[in-house]
Amino acid sequence: MGQYLVRMLLQVVPVMFLISIIVFVLVHVTGDPVNLMLPETATEEDREILRAALGLDQPLYQQYFVYIKNVLQGDFGNSFHYGEPALPLVLERLPATFELAAVAMLIGIVIAVPCGMISAVKRNTVLDVIISFLSVIGKAMPNFWMGIMLILLFSVSLGLFPVSGRGGVEHIVLPAFTIGIGLAAQMTRLIRSNMLEILSQDYIRTARSKGLREVLVVGRHAFRNGLIPVVTIMSLQFTSLIGGTLVTETVFAWPGLGQLLVTSVNMRDMAVVQAAVFIIALVVIVCNMLTDVVYRYLDPRIKYN
Repeated sequence: MGQYLVRMLLQVVPVMFLISIIVFVLVHVTGDPVNLMLPETATEEDREILRAALGLDQPLYQQYFVYIKNVLQGDFGNSFHYGEPALPLVLERLPATFELAAVAMLIGIVIAVPCGMISAVKRNTVLDVIISFLSVIGKAMPNFWMGIMLILLFSVSLGLFPVSGRGGVEHIVLPAFTIGIGLAAQMTRLIRSNMLEILSQDYIRTARSKGLREVLVVGRHAFRNGLIPVVTIMSLQFTSLIGGTLVTETVFAWPGLGQLLVTSVNMRDMAVVQAAVFIIALVVIVCNMLTDVVYRYLDPRIKYN
């Protein structure tokens, strides 16, 4: 395992190098940032002076070398929209996104695990049909529509939760449930299908033939072996939430990384976009490594050679 993690860490270098190239190219094909930073009344001389000050008058390969040098020092440049360094601005918003993603994932797990197991154990019953129907509906509903409906019901009509912002526990309930319901719907279907496959295995029939109670058979033997695909989807969903909660964050004005990214893209604030993409990439890599560690814990038969 130790050697495997070392190899994974060494693979981070070429991955981040490729990401740096992609981000650098995308920044330069989106247009000239000087046109955004100066008013329309600015003269061409003013534009050339600013372009020289930003190093945009140099050849493209020289700009890339300067860009990489600064990135290695943690300097992604200054945000012209917010007027401060880009990386601290991204790191300041990251805890809010982590908080929202973690609570949403917890809600999804709390709903999906029992529903998926019950649906598998009670296969082809009325309860199974109801859970399957609700999971399809939950997956089909867009996040922005779900968020608006929750706001209209629990904020506007009942006045139970605030409409927007980040503060106490009451502020995170609606945005977390908006994301968590969709996650729960997807994981419920996965858990059900995986548990159905496991419950038909020989070792499950052997455990039942020994007279073990159904609760022990399902909980001790079937559930743990069924967690590996669930851990996979949880890892993929959590990493996507770090950079993909922008719709929900925008609906609820949640001050996270997604909302910052949307604003920066609209304003062509590429220093912030570059920093955000790098941070999201690092989070994805770390989550993948942790997922492999969890695999080894759940199934000791898995070897990393």
